Amino acid sequence: MTWFRDAKFGIFMHWGAYAVPAWAEPIGELGTFDSTYWFSHCPYAEWYWNTSQIEGSPAYQHHQSTHGGRPYDDFLDLWHADLFDPNDLAALFARAGARYVIPTTKHHDGITLWDAPGTGTRNTVHRGPRRDLVADLAGATRAAGLRFGVYYSGGIDWYAGRRAVIRHESQIDDHGRANEAAYAAYALAQVQDLIARYQPDVLWNDIGWPDLGLDDLPELFADYRSAVPDGVVNDRWDGTHSVRPSVSYDFLTSEYQANRGNEGAGPWENCRGVGYSFGFNQAEGPAHCLSPAAAVRLLADVVSRGGNLLLNVGPRSDGTLPPRQRAVLEGMASWMAVNSVAIHDTRPLEGAVPGETPWLRWTRTDDHAYALLADAAGEVLLPHSAGLIAPVRLDGKPLTAHAVSAGTAISLDDVGTLPVVIRFRLSA
Repeated sequence: MTWFRDAKFGIFMHWGAYAVPAWAEPIGELGTFDSTYWFSHCPYAEWYWNTSQIEGSPAYQHHQSTHGGRPYDDFLDLWHADLFDPNDLAALFARAGARYVIPTTKHHDGITLWDAPGTGTRNTVHRGPRRDLVADLAGATRAAGLRFGVYYSGGIDWYAGRRAVIRHESQIDDHGRANEAAYAAYALAQVQDLIARYQPDVLWNDIGWPDLGLDDLPELFADYRSAVPDGVVNDRWDGTHSVRPSVSYDFLTSEYQANRGNEGAGPWENCRGVGYSFGFNQAEGPAHCLSPAAAVRLLADVVSRGGNLLLNVGPRSDGTLPPRQRAVLEGMASWMAVNSVAIHDTRPLEGAVPGETPWLRWTRTDDHAYALLADAAGEVLLPHSAGLIAPVRLDGKPLTAHAVSAGTAISLDDVGTLPVVIRFRLSA
């Protein structure tokens, strides 16, 4: 578990046949809308199959006018991934400071990115890309020195499980989540196959697990931890988030603004996209997406509160990253090249006060404390308890500082939206 708590930053990758239509209404972040409105206007492009079946929804209208109402599985055959370069992507993720990568191996559409048992030809090995995309990503990720995890949609499968259209969150358990014994066996065999083939460092399940398979989970987790002794398991196995003691997870999750109550004591991870969608959404523009500075600040905020950030990218159907997403990661890479010591292997700093005007977050290691500061100019107070001495800027620029009763007062040139990092030595 130590490696996960030290990693601080991971890359999520949502890639599937939904990258062909690549469309959703970019309304905003999960957790900020009424459920009925959310599902009919869902900004998640990876939910396209569901949203496009809700008559009267913008996705329904788009699917009829743009794609003539064609069957969803046509998109699998139109997904060619002809420009997919896993080594280039893994190198970018490493430069950006990520320490683990988690791609979708099966999302809610039930299409698997490897030759999964029970799928016949409905996977990327036999159709569409005609490649084992999971193997490609696992090999490239590990060759770049990063850990590799797998996302699996255990609770929802619109092909092998239940095909009812979901119009409200309350319908997920009622008729959206597949609870039958046959599907439970199907999902179990696929996760067992993922473990056997790829030995993932993270098992990241979504939307619960079939009710008639919940009793299989303790043995599944025991077998996984035997095969991957330092592997970790997320909390989304029993319902959306685990509540059964027998479902032994290692870390809690939040998503955009949803389940923020999980961001507390113990290991936790916040996931979100660069924009409002996880899968590539061609309808998103700059106003819907993080800037490089906003992404750095999000990472710093999560880490300063003891969590990990799992930042998602959604490749286009050809396998390339949209330029806006790549620019965010390249911007993070430039910042991390100087300041990663304030992120990796850190913990929250007790006795320090965060702020919004100017923007301020704190982290610490055994020997140093780090103030991450933005939107500041002139003399600024960095409030903290005693024991922080000898402040310097990590970027090497001059810094004037003196101790005051409430912390440290510093003088510096204008700092914009991208944080600078001031390192303090912790006195004995």
